[in-house]
Amino acid sequence: MSPDELLARVLYRDAMVLIIDKPAGLAVHAGARDGSHHLMDLLEPLRFGLPRNPELAHRLDRDTSGCLVLGRHRKALARLGEIFAGSEAQKTYWAVVVGKPPAESGIIDKRLKKLERRHGWRMVVDDKGQDAVTEYRVLGGNGRLSWIEAKPRTGRTHQIRVHLAAIGCPIVGDSTYGRGTADLVSPHLHLHARSITLPYNPKKSPITAQAPVPAHMIDALIQCGWHNQD
Repeated sequence: MSPDELLARVLYRDAMVLIIDKPAGLAVHAGARDGSHHLMDLLEPLRFGLPRNPELAHRLDRDTSGCLVLGRHRKALARLGEIFAGSEAQKTYWAVVVGKPPAESGIIDKRLKKLERRHGWRMVVDDKGQDAVTEYRVLGGNGRLSWIEAKPRTGRTHQIRVHLAAIGCPIVGDSTYGRGTADLVSPHLHLHARSITLPYNPKKSPITAQAPVPAHMIDALIQCGWHNQD
């Protein structure tokens, strides 16, 4: 990604906080899988006059697109850490899933645990795991696919992906928790961090940002009733 392309993805900027529209397929930090580029290699253009690059306030999976929050310096990162640790950030995701949930809206309250394996790991539903709660609402569908709005109340790894799969609605393109959906519809994960609201300063209005729908999700969303009016 060029500096100009990264700058074009800035959704919000002030003296403390940046929110960018992370593209799907870009890891936010270095991983063990390979030596490919990640977001932390690209942040110098986002200094905007400060001596250090901004840093991640939270994370998104490599294949999830949308709103990603960065702190511009240590004071900002400390405050953002409080917000995310206290579940004060209001995060809204859009997903396209195979199937239809058992109700038009509801709450998925299933504990999650990390399962280590010889060739990797995955999250699983387990009564001995950590609390994990996701609120969801069906926004549209075509009988085969459903367009879901998901609001995680907790911030567990892969939470939305595991929770939707657990109610029989795996996310399109999820090769880990939705085997077969890539062959059925698309090889790309259809999970997008659509918007975020941060109560950064109690004396001011919350910070808000909304990320445009990524190109790889447009066709499926239109099939589910979205009118392509971002």
